[in-house]
Amino acid sequence: MSNAYDKAHELKEALAETQEFKSLYDLHRQIDADDIAKKMLENFRKLQLDLQQKQMQGVQISEEEAQQAQQQFELVSQHELISKLMDAEQRLSVIITDLNKIITEPLERI
Repeated sequence: MSNAYDKAHELKEALAETQEFKSLYDLHRQIDADDIAKKMLENFRKLQLDLQQKQMQGVQISEEEAQQAQQQFELVSQHELISKLMDAEQRLSVIITDLNKIITEPLERI
């Protein structure tokens, strides 16, 4: 019987070899080297995290906060590197979701 942990490590290595992962990694490095893009992305991620935490705590997000989040999203989406990064994150997320479905298929048989 094969060891599931060994297979998981093989999957990790295979994922790291995908074009989607390599593209995402490269974009992160480019953004880290660009002070403006890095700060914009950090601010956007912080705002996202703050709003997610509020939602998880059952706190209603105000109209002002929603508008601020939308404005931040529009701002970062206009930055070429950040826009490419978000697209790359989405592509890799699709792969991870697909892999998760495959991995959890045996649980559907229970």
